[in-house]
Amino acid sequence: VEERDGLWEKELETWALMAVFFIVLAGWEWFRYFRPLAPQPVLVSGAALLAVAFAVWRFYRLRPRMRALRQAIEGERAVGQYLDRLREDGYQVFHDLLGDRFNVDHALIGPSGVFTVETKTWSKSSRGDARIVYNGDSLTVAGREPERDPIIQAKAQANWLRSLLLESTGRQMDVQAVVVFPGWYVEASPGAQRAVWVMEPKGLPAFLKNEPVRLSAEDVKLAASHLSRPVRSLERERDARRL
Repeated sequence: VEERDGLWEKELETWALMAVFFIVLAGWEWFRYFRPLAPQPVLVSGAALLAVAFAVWRFYRLRPRMRALRQAIEGERAVGQYLDRLREDGYQVFHDLLGDRFNVDHALIGPSGVFTVETKTWSKSSRGDARIVYNGDSLTVAGREPERDPIIQAKAQANWLRSLLLESTGRQMDVQAVVVFPGWYVEASPGAQRAVWVMEPKGLPAFLKNEPVRLSAEDVKLAASHLSRPVRSLERERDARRL
């Protein structure tokens, strides 16, 4: 959401306001046209049309990025609602954890351990291979390597959360990195799902059930309590920046 709002403010808002300004100015000049003054409505109207045309051009150029951000937001929300069901199995669920210049879409703390979940809502091509192939080190999407490697991103998120919990609780807790691709078919090589899990989100509950119990109910409560503190602090800082 913040990225989408920043895109609007940085790339489009100024030009949209400029277009509105020239429209108002043109309307004023046309008003003066019917009064005994010497207006220049044609000149100002021409400037307004140019400003509007440029704003429209900028809008259409940004539409793909805005659409991608909207899709990502909707995907994160849908996955978050799906993960919330895991609370019934004893998991604590956190959404949108803010790190240092990055965020973790979701985090789970439960009997099977601690998990970071990165959501990738990438559009499928109407042609070609609609599969994600994962070999344990890297992946390809529809036969191509993505520009930004989600495996590296997921590992970094897990390391960050591991360090945060160690600093907060004084205990070393393993954190499993997970990347989910809603609506995609994921083909993983044997042994690939070790360092980073890559899957369609509906497969996550089955993976969790196959994992051994690593944390007691007291450990889950401890880790969740300590993770809630920086989350609340970061949320207050974010709300203060919006004011």
